[in-house]
Amino acid sequence: MVKPENIIYRVAVLTISDKCSKGQRKDKSGRIVQDLVKLLPGEVIKYEVIPDEPAMIKERLIDYSDNLKVDLILTNGGTGFAARDFTPEATKEIIEREVPGIPEAMRTECLRLTKRAMLSRGVAGIRARTLIVNLPGSSRGAKQSLEAILQGLPHGLDMIAGREH
Repeated sequence: MVKPENIIYRVAVLTISDKCSKGQRKDKSGRIVQDLVKLLPGEVIKYEVIPDEPAMIKERLIDYSDNLKVDLILTNGGTGFAARDFTPEATKEIIEREVPGIPEAMRTECLRLTKRAMLSRGVAGIRARTLIVNLPGSSRGAKQSLEAILQGLPHGLDMIAGREH
């Protein structure tokens, strides 16, 4: 199948942070991710901030994929070593196929900038026709990680949608 010109990918951005969800901190990384999505080119059709609760994370990922039918879900937050960092585990429970190359590319590129990149536990995977990618919660980490993969995402999204192979 041929990819239609000027396609705009439908994207959901999910910030996972106890402090941001309580209004104790501004969600800077979520805003940065939304700005970068335009370069896909993409349109953010859903943006939400929720606490680090595994059941809630899974519920949102399933809803955005199965009901909103977005092309891409970008999570930010909950990928570190803190006791309440559950994003990778919640994501793994709801995806059908893991895509290890995406987090490998993010960590490889970001390791050139900071050794802390090796501490990110983010995963990526496919559920139905949606690609889900976990980004770090820090503004810098989210920005650098998304920039590392942004150019390759359209081809993957098109393959998932059956537009290109």
